[in-house]
Amino acid sequence: MERRNFLQLSATSAMAIAVAPSLIPQKLYAEDGSLFQTFEKVQLKDAEGNALKSKALVKEENYVFMYPHAATPAIMVDLLTPAGKDIKLKSEDGVEYIYKGGTGSEGTIVAFSAICAHQLTHPQKAMTMFQYVPTTGKTLAYDKAGVFVCSSHLAAYDANQGGKVLGGPANQGLASIILEIDADDNIWAVAVLGPNKFQEFFDAFKQELKAVHGRRGAKKLVKEEVKVEKLKNFTAEMIQA
Repeated sequence: MERRNFLQLSATSAMAIAVAPSLIPQKLYAEDGSLFQTFEKVQLKDAEGNALKSKALVKEENYVFMYPHAATPAIMVDLLTPAGKDIKLKSEDGVEYIYKGGTGSEGTIVAFSAICAHQLTHPQKAMTMFQYVPTTGKTLAYDKAGVFVCSSHLAAYDANQGGKVLGGPANQGLASIILEIDADDNIWAVAVLGPNKFQEFFDAFKQELKAVHGRRGAKKLVKEEVKVEKLKNFTAEMIQA
């Protein structure tokens, strides 16, 4: 089993913790808040219900899936170049954490929560204003493409540098979804690294989520497997600024 994604937490002391994500049974806390949480190991499946293989991913395609909750979207991308390693990041309240890099044979596969850290814009069935913009594209949010962009208020996040903020009004980066790839090339989601916006998301869209998922279905944790779709198939309209 691949263990490329590890965690380090640094608080006020000089001590750091480094662990394999799927070996941790519960939350790890830094002094100022939770930065890392494991969840039940979930296998990514394609639209037909078959195991999604890392080698089947199209470069720079947006792949959307729900994780770790039934209503919290994430986007996975196979980048053109390996993601950066040991990237130091900070939450909006100043807590530091370290992104260890992408996964896959070349370290190019990354996944992040697709809930914008600014005002919670996220992919929806009717339309999406949050997506990864390929290096061949253009965006008003940043002078270079190959970044995650929220078209609502032009927040831009670096896909190669742990989802850190590049521009716009967001005060922190995207939470990273930690992936593992097994010996058969199957992809698994196992944890979330970095400060997330899940509870704020549930509070802000309570009525909309209730209409789709029922009273408590939106917060239900994903288990065993989850469907993955190309974002362009998931949503009726992709809006990019």
